[in-house]
Amino acid sequence: MSLALLFLGVLLVTLALGRPLISYLRRLSVRQHAYEDAPQSHAVKSGTPTMGGALFALGLLIAYVWHADATTLALAVLGLGCAAIGALDDLLSIRFGRNRGLRARQKFLLTAAIGIVFLALAERALVPGVRDAVFTFGAVSVIAPHWLWYALSLLALLATTHAVNLTDGLDGLAAGTILPPLAVFAWFGWRTGAVGVTYVDVAIAASAIGFLAYNRHPARVFMGDTGSLALGAVLAGSAILTGTQLLLPLVGGVFAAEALSVIIQVASFKTTHKRIFRMSPLHHHFELGGWPETKVTTRFWTASALLSLAGVALVH
Repeated sequence: MSLALLFLGVLLVTLALGRPLISYLRRLSVRQHAYEDAPQSHAVKSGTPTMGGALFALGLLIAYVWHADATTLALAVLGLGCAAIGALDDLLSIRFGRNRGLRARQKFLLTAAIGIVFLALAERALVPGVRDAVFTFGAVSVIAPHWLWYALSLLALLATTHAVNLTDGLDGLAAGTILPPLAVFAWFGWRTGAVGVTYVDVAIAASAIGFLAYNRHPARVFMGDTGSLALGAVLAGSAILTGTQLLLPLVGGVFAAEALSVIIQVASFKTTHKRIFRMSPLHHHFELGGWPETKVTTRFWTASALLSLAGVALVH
C-alpha cells in the first residue's frame, strides 16, 4: 500500500507540475538547440524547452522523505549529483549555443567524483548478503574482492549513466525505455532486502510516466542532460545496491546497444574511414533507414521490456 501511494503521489505531482514547469522554462528561454550531427528532421525540435528532467530530482526527494534510510540517501545523493552535472551541461549549452556544454571528459570526471561519494555511502547501506556481490542468483551470490567490486561498480555507473544520456535523442525514448529496467531492479531490491532501492525506483518510474505525458511525440519538453544523467545514475546505483551489476548489460540492453553503436562507429571511422551505421547512436540509424520516430521509440521500448524479462528469467 505504501509503494502504491508513493507511485500515485509522485505521478500526480509530476503531472501537475509539468505544465507550469514548461511555461517557466519558456519564460527563461531554456530551450534546446538542434544538434548539428542529428538527422535534418530534428531541426523542427529546436526551441523546445529543455531541462524537464528536474522533475526526476523531485521524485528522488519525495522517495527519500517517504522512506528515509541509508539506501535511499545513497541513491538520492547519486541521482541529484548527476542531475546537477547535467543541469550545468544544459545551461552551458544554452548559454554558448550550438550545444557547447561540458566536454565529454569533464562529464566523465564529474560523474566519477559523484560515483565515488555514492560508493562510500553504498558500502554502509548494503545488506550483509549483498555486500561485494556483483551477480546474485537467488540465495547464491558471486562475491568479488572488494577492490574488484569497487572497480566494476564505478565502471557500471559511468557506462550506464552516459549510455542513457546517448539514448535521449527521440521524443519519449529514454523515459519509456528505462521503465522496464526500473521495475526489474525495484523487484530485486525487495528480494535482497534493499527496500530503499524499491522505493526510489518506484518513485522514478512514476516521474518518468508523468514526464512522458509531456515528452511523448511531439514533445513539449525535453529532459536534457539534467534528466538523462539522473536516470542513468539511479539505474546503475540500483544494480549496485542489489548486487546485480553484471545484469546491467542485459536488463539495460537497449542503453548498452546505443553506447556500443557509438563506440563501433567512431572506431570504424578512425581506422577505416568507413561508417558501420548510417548515423549513431543506434536510434538515428533506424530513423535514416526510413522508420518514423514513433516506430523507433516503440520498438526500443519493446526491446527494453523483453531484455528486462530475460534478466528476471536468468536470475530465476
